[in-house]
Amino acid sequence: MRRTSLAIIPIALVAVLAFAACSTGVGQTAQGDPTGEQDGTYQQPYPYGPGGTTGSGMMGGMMGPGMMGGWGSYSPNAQPLTLEQANEAVSRFLNAYGGDLELKEVMEFDWNFYAEVEEKSTGIHAMELLVDKYTGQVSPEPGPNMMWNTKYGPMSRMMGSYSFGRAPTSAMPVTPEQAEALAQQFLDANGTGLQAGEPDAFYGYYTLHTLKDGQIEGMLSVNGYTKGVWYHSWHGVFIGMK
Repeated sequence: MRRTSLAIIPIALVAVLAFAACSTGVGQTAQGDPTGEQDGTYQQPYPYGPGGTTGSGMMGGMMGPGMMGGWGSYSPNAQPLTLEQANEAVSRFLNAYGGDLELKEVMEFDWNFYAEVEEKSTGIHAMELLVDKYTGQVSPEPGPNMMWNTKYGPMSRMMGSYSFGRAPTSAMPVTPEQAEALAQQFLDANGTGLQAGEPDAFYGYYTLHTLKDGQIEGMLSVNGYTKGVWYHSWHGVFIGMK
């Protein structure tokens, strides 16, 4: 029982930090907004500079490898899981949700594996997950997946959804084309030199790959209602995907 309760602590801490960042507006509004479309929206500062060095900001500074890349002490000889093993871990995790969810992709980063899940019946992206690279432990991804997901996110059940009492939907006021433009505007305003990829629609938000010379560098999300942009700062350097 003790080991189980201790394992829950990091997940609870992540939820508290994510809630605090959203409710208190930690972060900065992206500079250089010529359209004025981002007035009043939360913008997390871009946390990586050239070479992948971390920057400032609560979410960028605290959710590094020490928190999201592993919750325990590992043997110096410990070997990380393979992409196939991470795929199997997510598949086992999804069994608890019934048969309508399926794994869309698994990406390997320095600090964790990232998994994208969608609904078989609708083709809508359902949730984003992280897999510990050494233990195989699967957990909900922090940030947009927890705060903006109006169907599968824990905050949607605790605080009500962005759909204001209506059934969660992927048909949002912000269109996919607008989400891609907002993402690119954010990347340009922060001087990243990156390009925004095509958006995947979740319930309440979009997630896009960020590209450098046509190759995946990381990802960010755009809120489908408020136009807020949130860079996923807890992955580290991209390694590969399945």
